[in-house]
Amino acid sequence: MSTGTDTPARRPQRRLTLAASIVGAGASRKAWNWPGTTWNRFADWEHYRRSAEIARSGTLDAVFVSDHPALQRTADNGPSHLFDPIVLFSAIAGAIPDIGFVLTASTSYNSPYNLARRLASLDSIAGGRVIFNAVANFNPDIAANFLADELLDREDRYRKADEFLRVVKELWLSWDTPEGPEPTGPLWDETTARTIDHHGEFFDVRGPLNVPVGPQGHPVISQAGASAQGIDFAGKHAEIVYAALLGKQAALDYAATLDAAARRHGRPADSIRLFPGVNVYLGDTREEALRRHEVFSGAGSEDDLIARFLEQQRVLNPAFPRSVDVDRPLKAEWFEPQEDQTRPVGFSRAVQDLVRTEEPTTRQIIRLVGGAGGHRLVIGTPKEVADALIDWWAAGAVSGYNAHFPLLHDDLERFVQQVVPILRAESVFPTEYDSPTIRGRFGLPDPRTAHSTQENR
Repeated sequence: MSTGTDTPARRPQRRLTLAASIVGAGASRKAWNWPGTTWNRFADWEHYRRSAEIARSGTLDAVFVSDHPALQRTADNGPSHLFDPIVLFSAIAGAIPDIGFVLTASTSYNSPYNLARRLASLDSIAGGRVIFNAVANFNPDIAANFLADELLDREDRYRKADEFLRVVKELWLSWDTPEGPEPTGPLWDETTARTIDHHGEFFDVRGPLNVPVGPQGHPVISQAGASAQGIDFAGKHAEIVYAALLGKQAALDYAATLDAAARRHGRPADSIRLFPGVNVYLGDTREEALRRHEVFSGAGSEDDLIARFLEQQRVLNPAFPRSVDVDRPLKAEWFEPQEDQTRPVGFSRAVQDLVRTEEPTTRQIIRLVGGAGGHRLVIGTPKEVADALIDWWAAGAVSGYNAHFPLLHDDLERFVQQVVPILRAESVFPTEYDSPTIRGRFGLPDPRTAHSTQENR
């Protein structure tokens, strides 16, 4: 979204960072029973281990697994989100070195102590390779599995999420074991294992945590909410933000918005790394890549995709008109999200920002996003895909990307074999891992230092 400035500041240049989403059988709804594949591989942990292994072979920074702790039973959805991500990544961490793990967990339907303990355990097992993607759930199917009679509104969800994060961060730093080969004092006392004695609106937690401070202090914290409350939450807590962004100028504006949110909460500018999602379709020629997108998008033609997009917008946005000329520029006011709705607002904001800055037609929007679930569509040859990824990064708009692939493992493996070498040849992506921890790779501060500084003020 626009910050009211014409020229947002460039973000400091670091190497490009990449993560791969490995949810289910792939990003396409057609992936799970694609001809020539094992139809139930989405329920086999080896499928996910192999995805992580392929990602590691290309020195990708992390693999991403979102979570939805309820069975998705709609006819047009393939099966996904079967395994608890913490359990799944605990198994993979012991089998695959180096690769990082991004996992989603709810601040609405977990207890802070239990989740802090499980995440700290995984981060210790993995040697400091965990990113915790905190979500303030709104889904009624999930709520029904957690004794929740009604959904909290967005304001209450984020107020609860804020308290949740404050508690888990205190717990993660509450027990610091002695350094050195032999302890010089007690294993724990009131100076090394501190109660947090938290008494808040939603939680009462004494502490300390019974898992010591981990290899990177504590897991890196990420977030993806694009509402006003989500942006404020990111400014206070997030070190990484995942986002749906469709235009380069919109990405520059959103990066500036996040920087401003961080500063409002006393954090330095550029405290937050921005990683938009991209849906990648590769081909030996652009025409082949376009055909692959046509097949995996589930639409028989561009007109079918346009019809699906228009129907979706009329559901999400009450101001969207019933009749639209698909070859005339869209209007930003048609995409104004409802701040009081229970649905997420990220896709509506992404389209609105693009419409405001670039004035595309409906047909042009479809060529940018296709059936990609709100994320930017990157279609083409390996060189075209690599150039598209470098473009936003070189402009200082993003730190990297969370890449989605229509079919796993095929498209991930092709990306690693054909796109990654081009990124390396352009000197924007590494040939080996440059730090054992995620914080080290992303240039993020050690929370133990920040915590000590705050205590001494």
